[in-house]
Amino acid sequence: MGKLEVNKKKKREALFDRAFELFTTQGISGTTISDIVNAAGVAKGTFYLYFRDKYDIRNKLIVHKAEELLYQAHLGLQDAKVTGFVPQIHFLVDFMLDRLNENPALLNFIYKNLSWGIFRELFEEKSAHEGFDFRQAYLDFLSQDASVSYEQPELMLFTILELVSSTCHSCVIHHMPMSLKEYRPFLHRSIDGILMGFGTVGQDCCVS
Repeated sequence: MGKLEVNKKKKREALFDRAFELFTTQGISGTTISDIVNAAGVAKGTFYLYFRDKYDIRNKLIVHKAEELLYQAHLGLQDAKVTGFVPQIHFLVDFMLDRLNENPALLNFIYKNLSWGIFRELFEEKSAHEGFDFRQAYLDFLSQDASVSYEQPELMLFTILELVSSTCHSCVIHHMPMSLKEYRPFLHRSIDGILMGFGTVGQDCCVS
């Protein structure tokens, strides 16, 4: 990567970092583009090289943050050497629960802004990590396990992530209906139910 590309990446990262801080402390409606560029130390024109408006940076930021979380989960999965699609999904969920529990601001941001459209961007966006393709990694998990087959696997993953973010948000932020530790077994059973619902008819897709 040349010097110019490195500088562009640094400016984009600075805008992402400052936007995340501002969005999570004073809200999206309470944050202006001027606030973001002033905090990032760049000109307003630089902002428009990367983003259309503050809602565009919000959408790209949620993709950026979610992709980073999934990349770290992917590395954890490789280190743990978990095999089989269903155990891998449960591992990824537990990994994300742990990270979101440690970072309530990130959890709040993902919970409030995750949508199907943004999720599709996450599937299609080029990763910031060289050699990592989230969509391909997910499909590889599926293809490497001949014992499972699912209808609309992307929609299935979105459904799982929506469930994880919403229930984790309630448990971590509001401590309702119980602690995250107490709720985990119920969440994993619910994920098994989602997997079964998307599974090929007559197939035993899940594990207890």
